[in-house]
Amino acid sequence: MSEFHRVRRQQLLCEAEGCLDLIMVFADRWPPTVESRDRLANRALELLSKIRAPGADRGYLLYLKGQALRAMERFNDAIWPLAEAAEDDPGNTHIWLALGWCYKRTGRLDLAIEALDEAVSADPDQAIVHYNLACYWSLFGNVTRALNHLSTSFEMDSNFRELVPKESDFDPIRGNHQFRTLTSVIV
Repeated sequence: MSEFHRVRRQQLLCEAEGCLDLIMVFADRWPPTVESRDRLANRALELLSKIRAPGADRGYLLYLKGQALRAMERFNDAIWPLAEAAEDDPGNTHIWLALGWCYKRTGRLDLAIEALDEAVSADPDQAIVHYNLACYWSLFGNVTRALNHLSTSFEMDSNFRELVPKESDFDPIRGNHQFRTLTSVIV
């Protein structure tokens, strides 16, 4: 590959990343309008489609495509590129998290849990993975597994404790005595 094509591919990837960053970085505080979000996500997809021979970047390119589709809440459409990206880069917990997110939102909690189990296998020291697994196990109705992963996430990063009161995924187990005990501990 010529130097020009290598640099151009890198520019396209960086611009697509920038579009996705504009959507996601401040989304919790200042969510973009649906129109702005979709315009940026479609721009990212357009830029990524210009990369003809992804080569070593294939997994990352698929991950970005999946993220753009996920940002537009096209969860079913995002599953394929994210699953392919995970196959190319099984050690990347970000891919497994995104894939789990999409499976959850398409009603496939079983596959969401499998995806996050893969993330734990890739890197067991990610508190966010354990926290999300706690959410999914709660929704699945397995209190023991939910509490085990929630406790692990708290041990790794006590800031996750602050998310629990607003997290509707824990509603199925919120009345459980062990859940109340775990979440009421003051650190």
